[in-house]
Amino acid sequence: MINYFALTINEMGIGKIEIAVIGSVILLFPIMFVYASINLDTKGIFEWMMEKPNDWIGRK
Repeated sequence: MINYFALTINEMGIGKIEIAVIGSVILLFPIMFVYASINLDTKGIFEWMMEKPNDWIGRK
């Protein structure tokens, strides 16, 4: 015999505020991850480093 077990959200102790936080993180994380990934390619990092090459240690 198969028994099913499930809890409702209220039984887990998750309120409306927690649901809103979880939902916002689920929506914002992928967007921010893609945005950060675009800026973290080697070409972007090299351009950022070469904006002020004299500011790096050993170049003064």
